[in-house]
Amino acid sequence: MKKHNTVKVVLITILVFLLLSWILPAAYYSGQYVDQGRVQMGLYELFNYPLTALSYFGYIALFILFIGGFYGILYKIPAYRTFLDKIVSIFEGKEKIFLAIVSVLLAVGVSICGLQIAFAIFIPFIVALILLMGYDKIVAAMIIIGSMAAGLIGSTYAYANMNVITSVLSLNLDYQIGVRFVILIVGIVLVLFNTFVYIKKYMKITKPLLKVNKEVKIEVDVEKKPSTNSAAKKTNSKTVAKKSTKATKSTKTTKSTRGKTSKNANKAALKDNNIIVVKESITDNNDDYLIPEKEGSSHKVWPFVVGFTLMFILLVLAFITWGDNGFKISLFDNITKSVTEFKIFKFPIFSKLYGTMNAFGTWTLVDLFLPIALLTLILVIIYKVKIDDVLDGFASGVKKALTPALVVILVYTCLVLVTYHPFQLTIYKAILGTSKKYNVFKAIFTFGLAGVFNGDISYVAQSVIPYYTSIVTNTDKYPLIGVIFQSVYGLVTLFAPTSLILMGTLSFLNVSYKDWLKNIWKLLLELFVVLLIVFIILA
Repeated sequence: MKKHNTVKVVLITILVFLLLSWILPAAYYSGQYVDQGRVQMGLYELFNYPLTALSYFGYIALFILFIGGFYGILYKIPAYRTFLDKIVSIFEGKEKIFLAIVSVLLAVGVSICGLQIAFAIFIPFIVALILLMGYDKIVAAMIIIGSMAAGLIGSTYAYANMNVITSVLSLNLDYQIGVRFVILIVGIVLVLFNTFVYIKKYMKITKPLLKVNKEVKIEVDVEKKPSTNSAAKKTNSKTVAKKSTKATKSTKTTKSTRGKTSKNANKAALKDNNIIVVKESITDNNDDYLIPEKEGSSHKVWPFVVGFTLMFILLVLAFITWGDNGFKISLFDNITKSVTEFKIFKFPIFSKLYGTMNAFGTWTLVDLFLPIALLTLILVIIYKVKIDDVLDGFASGVKKALTPALVVILVYTCLVLVTYHPFQLTIYKAILGTSKKYNVFKAIFTFGLAGVFNGDISYVAQSVIPYYTSIVTNTDKYPLIGVIFQSVYGLVTLFAPTSLILMGTLSFLNVSYKDWLKNIWKLLLELFVVLLIVFIILA
């Protein structure tokens, strides 16, 4: 596995965009098409734009680092591994049911709530479970990235993802809602089908091995050698080494972990007067950061059950668009107002303690920092984690999250580049021409390119839809255009090097971009064919 593969891929993408700024003239649309001539990107901007991306989108990178720190602390709590093992034991023999449940929850959460970035809270948790069940990182990537892409392809009530589309095309949030739900369901089915095909094809050998003998641990007590002459020491050393070799063959203790065959066999390490036998694990040492070590099994897990359940419920309630832009339910607005205005002796206690309090339905990533911090604090208190372990765990977790956070900044650097050097509109104009007649293939190609160039769905929509509507003026086609746009954008997130959920997840899993494409191309083709059939039927 090549190191920092995703970082290299995004850096190459930035360089390609830089070259395009020199080759293609820039243009923008503001009521009319405005040709700016060539607006080349220089070397100064190559280093300045990441800082610009950090200033605008740094909170997303900070969120990723914060999640890393959160799980770094959880790794210091032995009960967290016990919690994972108990879930794995519940689904023993029913692992595919677990994958299906996770896929549905991720896809529906993205489709209805727009949780594709907020779900980063649960990604390390889901990955650990999938690996503990005996699957590899490609399976984890297909379930996580594929399911969230399916949610974007079949976006329904996620206002944060749909607001620019509905605004520019003058549509209600529930336009073509039946068709969009059908697309969502088909997307989930295809993701699961391709994942199960991969498992059947590539995991026939590894999975039974993992289930039978996931880790072999050799527990040999440290033996003190008598302080006699050197000859006696040498003889004693050989004797103990032979005993440890026999113990290795008999494999006294077996316990469940993740993984693949370790490259290193049992080794005897001589230190001072002690013989230490190093354990042998059927695991990939490079994956240790994905699963916490196991330390016994008699730990109470109910705090994790309650904490993770409440966190998931909070995400759903906080990000569903309850207000005027969505379901037009004012309950949470009223509750928030009552809480913030509540006074004790004319002092607004909750408003002062909490600070700015946004109602459910209007939350952003920034609002999640406090609940995660509170959950961490409660778990630390319940499990009596030492403050030094908390600080060490947080620092270790942040360190592991540095590369995904860097990928976030680089992905948004691409967005800054194409925004300040808008060569993309020149390409759209060449594709669409001047004909005002709707053409499904031109729409797919144009929206797909916009998804590759811009990454973030709101910026994708703003970059192409206003100009597209100046070409295709038949408003009867706008609901169909909305469906095509959101579906094609979701499809693009499965392969574009500017896709945040793709590159961020691959970076976390240390899965190469090439390996991902090699295993996902059939799913891409199937989704494209299904979507094309739907678009033609609707047209």
